[in-house]
This record gives sequence, C-alpha cells and structure tokens, in this order.
Amino acid sequence: MSEPTFPESRAALLAELKSMIVETLNLDDVDPGDISDTEPLFGSGLELDSIDALELVVSLEKQYGIKIGSSEESKEALASVSTLADLIESKIK
Repeated sequence: MSEPTFPESRAALLAELKSMIVETLNLDDVDPGDISDTEPLFGSGLELDSIDALELVVSLEKQYGIKIGSSEESKEALASVSTLADLIESKIK
C-alpha cells in the first residue's frame, strides 16, 4: 500500500477534493470546477445522499490515510468541500 500524499496548498487540496467527489460518486454531469468550496454537499447543492457519504468517507480515508470517527464528525466534515479540507488538514498536521 502506498504512502498517502498531500497537496502542497489549500487550493490544491480543494481542487483534489472536488475531483475526488466527482470521480468517486460518478457525477458525470458535474465539472469539478463548478463545485463551490462552501456549497452544501447534501440537501441542496450537490444533493448527495447517505450512500454517497459512505463512499466518500471510504475514499477519503484511503486517499489521505485518515480515520473519520463518529457520525457527528463525518456529518460536520461532509458539509462542504471547505469543511472536508479543514478536517484533512487537522488530521495530517
């Protein structure tokens, strides 16, 4: 298993997360560049569901070598791309 790699800047991390969301969830009609950093991922916004959340958590844990613990932590982290970046940055520092 390869060592997790981390983008060098927050902008690179945000771009990587947007691409990961599109690829992991097969959102063929969504361009990663069109996803706002602060747009809600669930409900409004991308309108993701609980299955999408599970797939995304697994992908994030695998990509960055982090563990997303409680359902409350994942709920907060998955609020937007920006909150995902916050979680990753807090776990890797």
